[in-house]
Amino acid sequence: MTSPLEIEGDWGGSLPESARRVVLRMREACLTGVRLLSDRQPDRLRVENHSTGPPAIWLHADPVTTAWAIVDIDPRDWCKLAYQFGHELGHIFANSWNAVAWPRPPCQWLEEAMVEAFSIRGLATLADGWERDPPFTGDSAFAGAIRRYRADLIEHYRKAGGQGPAADLAAWFAANRAAVEALHGLSEFLGPAVLAILAALESDVACVEDLGALNRWPERSSLPIEDYFEKWEASCAEIGASGRLPQRLKSQLKLG
Repeated sequence: MTSPLEIEGDWGGSLPESARRVVLRMREACLTGVRLLSDRQPDRLRVENHSTGPPAIWLHADPVTTAWAIVDIDPRDWCKLAYQFGHELGHIFANSWNAVAWPRPPCQWLEEAMVEAFSIRGLATLADGWERDPPFTGDSAFAGAIRRYRADLIEHYRKAGGQGPAADLAAWFAANRAAVEALHGLSEFLGPAVLAILAALESDVACVEDLGALNRWPERSSLPIEDYFEKWEASCAEIGASGRLPQRLKSQLKLG
């Protein structure tokens, strides 16, 4: 929450200092009121804009204690910057920021769905704060653009895969397990999972805190999902997190 922030890369028509303000606001929106319980947090954050390629966490060994997020935004596209950074911050929060954090099936899909929900949750708080106290003078009205951007994301996930807004998560997972477990990154097909997790994060801040217990075991996401949940619940107990999010998702997926 208080780690020094570095802004790097080619920001085109955006002033780096303006980008810095937006990133700091999104970090605040995502993490205010959330206990940071992980014992594997970085000492510094670096956000770098690239003109090509998808947003990502740059997995590196030097500097070893810096979490390095890459975004890809057009000039002054603050909605996209906040959203992309929020997703990558979710990975950092979930202990996926250093050289060992390669995405691995079969459970990488679940982390992707969780950090996507983490970012969408943050956008709502960002909009409220922007309206009350905009980072740029006289820019309170931009909160409406953030809310529309967030609403469009949610609607996109509601329609993804033809699932509709009331998809049964267990039925969706049972029908599509092989496909989702082959994923290495984010896919719109994860819509039902993203929306189920978003509901959990917005209803209970303890569920947000449980993300900090992810990936504290050597196998990370390479375990079968049943073992993944077992490791996650044990990790929650180790760092003092509630464990309510893994319990809730395990129940919704009907995994016992």
